[in-house]
Amino acid sequence: MGLTSLSYWQQGRRRPERPESLRAVATLEDVLDLPEHSLTRLLGPRRAALATPAGPPVRPYRDLISPAAAVDDLLTALAGPRDTGLHTVTHIERIRLGPDRRLTRRDSQHALRAHRDGIDRYLALYQGDPGSDIGLVGVRAEENCRPGRIRRDRAHHLLAAELLLDRRLRAGDTHLLGYGFDDAPSPEPSCEYVRGFNSGAGQYVLQVTFHPAALPVRCHRFALHSPGGAPYETEELTLDGHHCVHLVATALRPCILGIRWDWE
Repeated sequence: MGLTSLSYWQQGRRRPERPESLRAVATLEDVLDLPEHSLTRLLGPRRAALATPAGPPVRPYRDLISPAAAVDDLLTALAGPRDTGLHTVTHIERIRLGPDRRLTRRDSQHALRAHRDGIDRYLALYQGDPGSDIGLVGVRAEENCRPGRIRRDRAHHLLAAELLLDRRLRAGDTHLLGYGFDDAPSPEPSCEYVRGFNSGAGQYVLQVTFHPAALPVRCHRFALHSPGGAPYETEELTLDGHHCVHLVATALRPCILGIRWDWE
């Protein structure tokens, strides 16, 4: 037993419950020359075990990415569960466009929380622009993870990548990931970026940075319930002095969020 444990007990932040802790309390009674059980009696009944944190509502990925059948096939190839056991605490995503008006790079800082034990991987889904070659998209596992299995669907420009965590999470544990994608050239200029959330999220931040030689004439954020649906939320955005626009969303339910822009 250490001084830290004693301090926590004294402040009420923890209480002795394990067998070795209870033996230490009995030893304290001896050292302090107190009657037997005079300290242990003060503990009262043992507290019930804390409930496992409940996960947020989960929608299947097929509800957020089109075509749904292609998403199902890709996930079947990975043989992963429908609920990955993780939900987003904070996700900061940065998108960059080049002078040719095409996406070049996507970077994510992602804080996650496990809602069940034994979680050791995160699943990242990517869909390239129409006409792009998904085989040329690079996956970067940069912080607190390494690349696992990667599956691609060239016909529908889809990619699913496992990011293997550097530790196995228990329910309630948090983990910070840094990862990204290097985009393949597309035949047409990019005009939007969307992110689907199949479960709830605490906070999401999306920043789009344009090359100074290729600035849009108008940008707006939007939110959808499903691919191709009518937006239930829109807001015009203004470029800042660094040629960026951004959105911040909090307390998210499953949905699709994005930023769209016009070149002329």
